[in-house]
Amino acid sequence: MSPAPQLGGRHALVTGSASGVGAAIARALAGAGARVTIAGRNAVALAETAGAEMRYVTGDVTQPADVEAMFAAASAEWGPPAIVVANAGAASSKPFAKMTAQDFAGMVDLNLAGVFSTWRAGIEPMLEANWGRLIAVASTAGLKGYPYVSAYCAAKHGVVGLTRALAAETARSGITVNAVCPGYMLTPMLERSIETIMGKTGRSRAEAEAPLLAANPQGRFIEPDEVAATVLWLCGPGAASVTGQAISISGGEV
Repeated sequence: MSPAPQLGGRHALVTGSASGVGAAIARALAGAGARVTIAGRNAVALAETAGAEMRYVTGDVTQPADVEAMFAAASAEWGPPAIVVANAGAASSKPFAKMTAQDFAGMVDLNLAGVFSTWRAGIEPMLEANWGRLIAVASTAGLKGYPYVSAYCAAKHGVVGLTRALAAETARSGITVNAVCPGYMLTPMLERSIETIMGKTGRSRAEAEAPLLAANPQGRFIEPDEVAATVLWLCGPGAASVTGQAISISGGEV
């Protein structure tokens, strides 16, 4: 007899999962037996990623009403998610002296307030069930500073602080709360960053990649599947006592 799937039909919701690391996480959870709902703003891309094995809901994590509607739609058939992965996020680059209040607020709304709204929408059924997994995809920018992305760093540091505080609050509830903190990762967001460097500096692709690769002691970019494997482990029984952690996946950078 084959072993039971690791996640045994638990419902998982992953935001920002039409592509990149969010899609990799969704596929890993589905492969472990979870019923997976992917969420984001682009219905066409979500439908393509979801295929036949996953469902999708649309909404903007910077709009709390959208988040509530996403969770309501996701819960209609499979019940409330027992695993919630707050992955939606983006980075923008600008010298601090040229940053506007709107620039700063935009980074915080998406990368920090979006995590709050996502977790807030998902936590009450977990408290009732005495089991849940709240996971944020943060960044090494939540553990150290990088030049020209100060607003992004501030938001991701906030995610790490939120993770630690909520983990302490829920420690006896059966819920674990963790963040994963990848370094530069092979995703569409990294591709846009490399293209921006090339466009602004006239450098070749190899020259544009070089300073980013230099940040990783292993000299390589992180694969989305490596992050997905860490998220999957955090959802399994072997990580039941792991909570309040900001796990660096960075080749030794942090």
